[in-house]
Amino acid sequence: MDFDFTDEQHAIRETASGIFAGMVTPDRVAEIEATTDRVDRELWRALAEADLLGVGTPEVLGGIGGGLIEAGLMLEEQGKVVAPIPLLATLVGGVLPLAKFGPTPLKEKWLPQVVAGNAILTSAIADVSTSPRQLPALTAVLQGSEWIVSGTANAVPFAHVADAILVPVRIEGDGVIVAMISKNQSGVTLERAETTNRAVHPHVHFDSVAVGPADLVAGPDRGVEATAFMLDSAMTALALTQIGVCEAALAQTAAHLNEREQFGRPLSTFQGTMLRAADAAIDLEAIRVTAWQAAWRIDGNLPATESVLVAKCQAADRGQRVVHATQHLHGGTGADIGYPIHRYFLWGKQIELELGSPSLQLSRLGTLIAQRPDEIMHR
Repeated sequence: MDFDFTDEQHAIRETASGIFAGMVTPDRVAEIEATTDRVDRELWRALAEADLLGVGTPEVLGGIGGGLIEAGLMLEEQGKVVAPIPLLATLVGGVLPLAKFGPTPLKEKWLPQVVAGNAILTSAIADVSTSPRQLPALTAVLQGSEWIVSGTANAVPFAHVADAILVPVRIEGDGVIVAMISKNQSGVTLERAETTNRAVHPHVHFDSVAVGPADLVAGPDRGVEATAFMLDSAMTALALTQIGVCEAALAQTAAHLNEREQFGRPLSTFQGTMLRAADAAIDLEAIRVTAWQAAWRIDGNLPATESVLVAKCQAADRGQRVVHATQHLHGGTGADIGYPIHRYFLWGKQIELELGSPSLQLSRLGTLIAQRPDEIMHR
């Protein structure tokens, strides 16, 4: 793969980094976490004003184009400051699949609103990720020209503030459609649920919700493909976010070890702390290379599922190891749940388990490999 970013991609990263660094502080994050919605609306508006919410939206619809790589550069920067905004939910869960699979009228309705900062999108794929066959928990039956959707979608990121939810739904014969449903639509109710990293991911209940042809992102002919794309993109996006989380946690820990002294020497001069930090740095680079490879393959329309599973597994397993180490190396202050490093620990743990644990990813990867033993044996 090509690890070099273009000038345009560097510009996206630099712009996002400047906004996050200028607007997000530990005190600001704590202030937002104390609110009901737990979303920094001022930061969201600033990203819109900088055209960064146009990532993934075609230029003809007012966006700046790009794909998962461009969104991933922003997610890395978000992870560095653990900013409480629905960036992954909107750009990766909403914009990218809608732009790739949605009909023109639906794209024209929603994408310009996202670019302007006037709409938040999300997707309901948590149940798909834990299904043995990656099938949605929601079901639908066709009545006339409408699909009647029923069931519960668990842990839908930021559904309480989203204007619309992309919902994979299972239909007869294990087929799948992807529908665009408003949380305010008749038959839709939300049950508040808070996550490990203090975000809100409600369970969304659907009671005979009618979905017309105009609100289908993907019909039965492309539903399975669209759902797989949504899941692969979201897992890769979590891995890319974990890069930022771990990088910032490690940088803060290095500063702490250089400043604090024991027996008249900085903590960073002791072999035990040096080796623990070095191991964390190695883990970080493994997360980085596997996550970017998965993103590159997805954007290049190459077979990506195996790379995605590897990336998510690395981000989960090595990521939790990094945040454990950085909290531990802070000593007693690391145990203070109000201290900034603890928030990185919470984000690392959330990413570890969201959309499936490392063991689940390894199980899926093993299943895929077992399906083609001859190819594996000849490698």
